[in-house]
Amino acid sequence: DVQLQASGGGLVQAGGSLRLSCVVTTLAFDDYTIAWFRQAPGKEREGVGCIRCGNHNTYYVDSVKGRFTMSSDNAEATVYLQMDSLKPEDTAIYYCAAAESISLPTPRLWFKSSNPGRRFPYWGQGTLVTVSS
Repeated sequence: DVQLQASGGGLVQAGGSLRLSCVVTTLAFDDYTIAWFRQAPGKEREGVGCIRCGNHNTYYVDSVKGRFTMSSDNAEATVYLQMDSLKPEDTAIYYCAAAESISLPTPRLWFKSSNPGRRFPYWGQGTLVTVSS
């Protein structure tokens, strides 16, 4: 069984930074792809980025590329999402999710498609990020 615990959300002004954390409880942390998703009010859930993702160490959607950075502390089984240069449109509930890496094809084929989260069976609770203008 895999459990995820996300934290680190909050209120920040545009241009500011936040770091989200996702603690993953599993005996095989290295075997899992960890992804961050977000859902803004009235919008569909979308992928943000993933780590150990197909043939990519990290992979990001275009809207966050260059501003968001994922990293992993394997000793602590924790994945981080460093968010810099935040914009009001980044306001959303952010979720981390896990899937066995072997089950996922290269992310360019699916991560930006509709409902990429359907490939992830394990989810943490969300953490709210609010960016004020």
